[in-house]
Amino acid sequence: MRYFIELSYNGKNYHGWQRQPNEISVQEKIEEGLSLLLSETISVVGCGRTDSGVHASQFYLHFDSSTKVDEENLKFKLNAFLPESIAIIAMFMVEDGVHARFDALSRSYEYRVSLGKNPFLIDTTWQVLNKNFDIEKMNEAAKILNDYQNFKCFSRSKTDVKTYNCTITNAIWKKEENLLIFQITANRFLRNMVRAIVGTMLNIGANKISIDDFNRIIESKDRTKAGASAKAKGLFLTQITYQKKVFKYKNDKTR
Repeated sequence: MRYFIELSYNGKNYHGWQRQPNEISVQEKIEEGLSLLLSETISVVGCGRTDSGVHASQFYLHFDSSTKVDEENLKFKLNAFLPESIAIIAMFMVEDGVHARFDALSRSYEYRVSLGKNPFLIDTTWQVLNKNFDIEKMNEAAKILNDYQNFKCFSRSKTDVKTYNCTITNAIWKKEENLLIFQITANRFLRNMVRAIVGTMLNIGANKISIDDFNRIIESKDRTKAGASAKAKGLFLTQITYQKKVFKYKNDKTR
């Protein structure tokens, strides 16, 4: 039987989502907990992967179990087992063929920039001293992203992908008091893509490069032409969307 888990996590103490040798990951912690509580070896498949230090306010995974589980009871026990930095939000059965990664329709990220020093945001924002970013200019650049498909210039070098094409459906900068927030949604993202976009757009907002430069950077398909990546700690995976059929059994108490 296959189950979905919705969770959130603070990525500060983890070397990303994906299990890796000699490093602590979110996936490793969850697999340890599920395997212990279900008395069988459990492997989980995530909706994607986040880099070291990146957070998720919404993340989905699926796992298979040889026995039917009490989702609410297992959710309670798993939350008790996991560290405070990982929270299980919901757990529910899905049809056997449903896949947390391949059935995702879109993913949304949010990047948070603190305009000045704030000790209470030190772990969840990139803190910069410049308070004079040109937001209108940055949003002009954000709209340009919708005109392109190939984002190789924002991808981590030597990454193993078949295509650098992504369909971006929304990208916008907002200012909330002393926070600059960048929100972006696409069908898929390349490794390091959002952080590279943010770093390049902040150069636009600081008048270091022009809108025309931004177009040329994208068309160059050359990572060395784009700006430096923004720090990982300001990045959040915020939403994953699926077809309604994925949640068919979520609130079904008659199973």
